[in-house]
Amino acid sequence: MSKNLVDLAVILDLELIELNLFRGKSPSASSRVVFGGHVIGQALVSACQTVEGRLPHSLHCCFIRPGDPQLPIIYRVERLRDDKRYSTRCVVAIQHGIAICSTMISFHADEQGAIDHQDKMPDVAGAERLISEAVSKAPTFVETSEFIRRNYGVELVPVECGRYLGQRIDDGRLHCWMKIGKRLPDDPALHACALAYASDYSLLDGVTARHGRAPFDRRIALVSLDHSMWFHRRFRADDWLLYVHESPSAQHGRGLARGLIFTPDGRLVASVAQEGSVRERP
Repeated sequence: MSKNLVDLAVILDLELIELNLFRGKSPSASSRVVFGGHVIGQALVSACQTVEGRLPHSLHCCFIRPGDPQLPIIYRVERLRDDKRYSTRCVVAIQHGIAICSTMISFHADEQGAIDHQDKMPDVAGAERLISEAVSKAPTFVETSEFIRRNYGVELVPVECGRYLGQRIDDGRLHCWMKIGKRLPDDPALHACALAYASDYSLLDGVTARHGRAPFDRRIALVSLDHSMWFHRRFRADDWLLYVHESPSAQHGRGLARGLIFTPDGRLVASVAQEGSVRERP
C-alpha cells in the first residue's frame, strides 16, 4: 500500500487569522477545482474552533462556486446561537473576495436517557475479506483505488464492483467500505470533520448506477450542489466504516443521493444527503 500524498490532518489544520476568521490550505494545484469534501471538512473545523464542550450534530452546505485549488480558502464564522443545549454557526468559505460555499452547522450537548433507535446495517462482506479477495483493485472508469488513496487520502473498498464496468443497479443502492488513510489523534470533533470530508466522495454514484453508468463516465457531468450531514453516534474515521448509498430520484438535470454510515459492529453513526447537477454531455 503506497504512502498517501494527501495528509488529511494537515488539510484540517486551519490557521487562525483573527477572531472568527480562519485560513485553510488548498489541495495540489494540479487539481482542476477544489474537492467539495475539502471545503466541507475545513468549514466544519473552523466552526468547531469556536465551540467548547459540544460536538457537531448536523451541517447543511450549499456550494456556490467552484473553488480555486491554487489559492488558500478563507473561512468566516458567524456565531448565531449559544444556549443551554445547542450552538449554531454559519461558515462562509471565501476566495477572490467572494463566497464559494456557505454552511450552517449545529452543535449539541449530549443528553442522557434520550430515545434511541436506528436502522439495521446491511449484511455485506467485510472490508478485510474484500481486500483479501483483491476485489478492491477492480478498475473504475478513470480513477482507481490507488488514485483515490494518493490524491484524497481515503481508503475505499467497493462491494458492488460490477458498477465500475457499467453494471446497472436498479435501485441505485451501493455499498463501500471507507476510512481515512492515516491515523488521526483521539479527538471526536476531528473525526467528525474527517468523515464530513470523506462523505462527499462517491455519493452521487447512486444516481448514475441506476442508469448503468460507471463512476467517472466522461459522458456524464456531475457537480455537487449541496450537502447535508447528521452525526448520530461517536466513531473513528480512521477505522473502517460502511457507506451505504441510494438515489430515490433524478429529474430536470438534478439527482438526489442519500447515505447511511455504519461501524463494522452495526452502529449507525451518520446520515448524509446530497443533490447534484447530473447531465448528459453533448
